[in-house]
Amino acid sequence: MSLAFLMLLLISTVLYGCSGGSEEGSEGNGETGGEGESGEEKVLIFGRGGDSVSLDPITVTDGESFKVTKNIFDTLVNFGEQDTEIEPGLASEYTAAEDGLTYTFTLEEGVTFHDGTDFNAEAVVANFDRWAAGDADQFPYYGSMFGGFGDEEGHVIESVEATGDYEVTIKLKRPMAPFLKNLAMSPFGIASPTAIEEQGDAFGDNPVGTGPFKFVEWNRNDTVRIEKFEDYWVEGEPKLDEVVFRAIPDNSGRLNALLAGEIDLADGINPSDAETIESNDDLQLYERPSMNVGYLGLTTTREPFDDPKVRQAMNHAIDRQAIVDAFFEGRGEVAKNPLPPVISGYNDAIEGYDYDPEKAKALLEEAGLGDGFEMELWAMPVPRPYMPDGQKVAEAIQSDLAEVGITAEIVSYEWATYLEKAANGEADAFLLGWTGDNGDADNFLYVLLDQDNIGSNNYTYYENQELHDILIEAQTEVDEEVRNELYAQAQEIIHEDAPWVPLAHSTPLLAGGSNVVNFKPHPTGSDKLAEVDLE
Repeated sequence: MSLAFLMLLLISTVLYGCSGGSEEGSEGNGETGGEGESGEEKVLIFGRGGDSVSLDPITVTDGESFKVTKNIFDTLVNFGEQDTEIEPGLASEYTAAEDGLTYTFTLEEGVTFHDGTDFNAEAVVANFDRWAAGDADQFPYYGSMFGGFGDEEGHVIESVEATGDYEVTIKLKRPMAPFLKNLAMSPFGIASPTAIEEQGDAFGDNPVGTGPFKFVEWNRNDTVRIEKFEDYWVEGEPKLDEVVFRAIPDNSGRLNALLAGEIDLADGINPSDAETIESNDDLQLYERPSMNVGYLGLTTTREPFDDPKVRQAMNHAIDRQAIVDAFFEGRGEVAKNPLPPVISGYNDAIEGYDYDPEKAKALLEEAGLGDGFEMELWAMPVPRPYMPDGQKVAEAIQSDLAEVGITAEIVSYEWATYLEKAANGEADAFLLGWTGDNGDADNFLYVLLDQDNIGSNNYTYYENQELHDILIEAQTEVDEEVRNELYAQAQEIIHEDAPWVPLAHSTPLLAGGSNVVNFKPHPTGSDKLAEVDLE
């Protein structure tokens, strides 16, 4: 480490320590939050790697959107503080019939939306009616989690009815093991029916929920500002007066902003910077519980990736261990399956594709591509929990592919465009990943790789009828051991068909100022900030 760098780090640290008063924070100029002791408003600045796509949670699939919407909207049921166990939410009680086909929810009373609209059973029904009337382009998560829309054969929800002012009954066409966990996911935040009707397509720019914070303003590619909802239904929450989500795409830039006291929290911390944070008394390092996978997706409808031999060759050509060693620095492990080992149903008996360039060349020869081929390799423009630096990972993959005769041109787009174009099947191969939404294997295998979800979360356009039948059976089965056996079979099929090159399961890092209290990163990547405080 150079003397100049040490001096810079020392100066940055001193600046951070001097900025804690943050009187400017209450003026809304983006400086770090104020302290409760001084009577100033408590404003927390959360530095993140990219902007939201929309603030209407049902319309998006990206974590940057859910970071914000998690704090504007509440769901019928919640996950635990740092796990995916189901707890009450807007529904104070919930019961399931013995046959698994009927769920009854008793709702909290006296809750209002941010626009003053009453929360009641009719509001819940209105949200479900809206979701079910959509399609995969409008509401991708609804179709992914509930099998379709409206009268479609696969749609698992038969009816949603208000059976009292504060009671909702949901009937299913077949049992669905992860049903309650699905409802706790961020996309299914309950929105104000009044605001939806008034705003129409503009609702994503002016979201209205019942959550601890209400929307204030959104400056695209810069900041989203939310403020304390004074009438929040949970007593004593939120602690903060305001939260500002600030987009800082560069990892080093985000860390420097934290060191300088310009932000209070930062996600997407490079593993290589962990020591810098841990050695600074003014900072604290957080590890998000790992529940993710980073992968290289191969669009199976595009030549030559419509040939399984080529996809298998790609798996043998890439040195995953070298990628994990170089970019995760002990905070990740090599992936061999599409879901992480912490998820029930993980098939550890599968032997991952070993790094074997000669075997890759032989497979390419069998596919008639002994001279190699040219392709586009899409690199994410923002750091994600499952991949700290997409550009550098892409460069490593590019180098590996060149060794077996494959010429890969690295391309990228702005984050929202990247997701849209990849979902449309426009990429040859693309870097992406997934942070589990509910802790269930269904949320990885069915959502990401089932033919039902082509065009939504199945970006590879991979389809296999045998796999589909197994995944639907596993959804319907309530016996956990039987479900796990089915998911083990599903992973064997996926491994052989190789629509992905699974790369890594990471332990994502965040950092914050020492004045941040009670921030507990959630494994889903969506952090509710209602109990967070600033000292």
